[in-house]
Amino acid sequence: MQEILNAATLGSVYLLFALGMALAWGTIGILNFAHGATFVFSVLVVHMITKASELPLPVVLIVAVVIGAALSLATQLLVFQKIVEAGADRRTTELRIIIAGIGVSAIPIAIAQRVSGASPFGFDTGYEPSLHVVGGVRFTTTTVIILVAAVGIGVGLTAWLKKSRQGLALRAIGVDQEISEGMGVNHGALALGTMAVAGALAGLAGALLTLQLGAISPDSGDPLLIKAFAIIVLGGLGSMGGAVLGAYILAASETLMIHFEFGTWVDAVSFGLIFLVLLFRPQGIFGTKEVRRT
Repeated sequence: MQEILNAATLGSVYLLFALGMALAWGTIGILNFAHGATFVFSVLVVHMITKASELPLPVVLIVAVVIGAALSLATQLLVFQKIVEAGADRRTTELRIIIAGIGVSAIPIAIAQRVSGASPFGFDTGYEPSLHVVGGVRFTTTTVIILVAAVGIGVGLTAWLKKSRQGLALRAIGVDQEISEGMGVNHGALALGTMAVAGALAGLAGALLTLQLGAISPDSGDPLLIKAFAIIVLGGLGSMGGAVLGAYILAASETLMIHFEFGTWVDAVSFGLIFLVLLFRPQGIFGTKEVRRT
């Protein structure tokens, strides 16, 4: 039971990070490799603020969310949107966005390394997690917050995409941008909103992981990018429900490797899952096969 709880907690952190990438990639077609930098930079800003003044936990989470949303929004406005407007075709545009995302991510990471001296950093919230033991299973209030936040946001975002008017418009963009725009969908506004939500989720994931671990390092976002990519491929591009399931499958797989003392193989699990899914079910668990008609 303890290992199950550990896997659920790890999967919840993965999910909060991956949901933003899955949302942007599956709807507006932006695979944002600056997502990890947004994750780290949000925590850095909170770290700098709390060095001057202690903040309560709710304010810390709000600040991290706002910083993440603002940084992601700025990236969309100043970089990705310009590339989309100047793009000759979709394939070339997607490649340029990936390269631009890698380049943009270097700026916040360099700032984080400069400010922190390339050392781990956290923040002072005055929040002291309490330890609970139920049936021999140990968990803290931070664990509960992470689990509730991940499941609540994952289920809520999935339902919103399926049932709301804006969610339907986003899904339409993911299927065919030109036809959706012809039917009145405002692609530019929805793209900005999507990137803001994605950045907010990255900021929240960074704050909660920092609470759980006590501190993160400037390069903490890089491994999570690979995890998120594996989760999206495993669950199926465009499926939020698939991302939820994929996050917990990946976390359970890694937890099993550690439990059976194969810790050095943990990172290989992500790449192995990507390889197996692409080989045997390229559309993912909940994805659908793409059909092109001439």
